[in-house]
Amino acid sequence: MKSAWVIKFMSYWPPFLGAGISVKNVANDFTSLDVELALRPWNSNYVGTHFGGSLYAMTDPFMMLMLLENLGKDYIVWDKAATIQFKKPARGRVRAHFEITEEELVNIRKQADEQYKFEPKFVIQVTDATGEIVAEVEKTLYVRRKDRKNDSRLLKDAG
Repeated sequence: MKSAWVIKFMSYWPPFLGAGISVKNVANDFTSLDVELALRPWNSNYVGTHFGGSLYAMTDPFMMLMLLENLGKDYIVWDKAATIQFKKPARGRVRAHFEITEEELVNIRKQADEQYKFEPKFVIQVTDATGEIVAEVEKTLYVRRKDRKNDSRLLKDAG
């Protein structure tokens, strides 16, 4: 991915298109973006609210992609874990805002440079049209420099 405009095309990625997820307001420096999900008959659950899988899906790839673009090619970035807490039934259009600050990027680089790996955590809130939180997703990512070797494996092999 060379620039933030590529993310806009994720709105047409089949899993997002089918769920009704659309990417909005991508910053040129790839440090923030917004994602929206409208309630439709094909993405609602049995009781007529947003399907929980779609609420999670709208938050899934973005922190990893933002870190990949901002840390650069010297770092490996993967999603490691995620949890979602549903706070209230989600109806209508919902939104998630993603942002990473320069201070966070500096800290992640520093931690990844000093340790074998670093696992930063991010909390993304999904809000409804009134601004109320309908779900909260905690994402744990895995970050390390490509040129770093795991010293603990080397010590095991020597023993």
